[in-house]
Amino acid sequence: MTRIIHSQGARDPSPETYAEMVAQASRRTNLTATVLKAFFIGGSICLFGECIRQMLLKSGLEQDAAGTWTSVALVFLSAMLTGFGLYQKLAKHGGAGTLVPITGFANAVASAAVEAKTEGFILGVGTKIFTIAGPVILYGTAASVVYGIIYYLLGK
Repeated sequence: MTRIIHSQGARDPSPETYAEMVAQASRRTNLTATVLKAFFIGGSICLFGECIRQMLLKSGLEQDAAGTWTSVALVFLSAMLTGFGLYQKLAKHGGAGTLVPITGFANAVASAAVEAKTEGFILGVGTKIFTIAGPVILYGTAASVVYGIIYYLLGK
């Protein structure tokens, strides 16, 4: 982001002027193309996961085991692609389509770790790996406890 440096005595632009400056500097996007790319890339990730699951089922694994190993494979591949800087390139074109829950979550955890690696394993990776995933884990766990208590109290 560029910073506008004012000469001495210059005033900040009005909100209207600033909004106009932002509109001129903003990149125009084709909404239809953006949505289609997100749809096809997200769908391709899901299709790839389903292909992995079907191969595991054909190899003799049961439904639950195949689903678990598919999740493990997608998390591993997502983290590996993030480490090599390839997931970000995919996300540049696929946008929200790369936020397919399991791969997007793995990317979020791995990218925080990759960015912090220069600070060392303890103070860098160890402390920052869950900066994005931590709140999701915390509130997801807390919500499941609350829902479980409500479910129990309702006698279901």
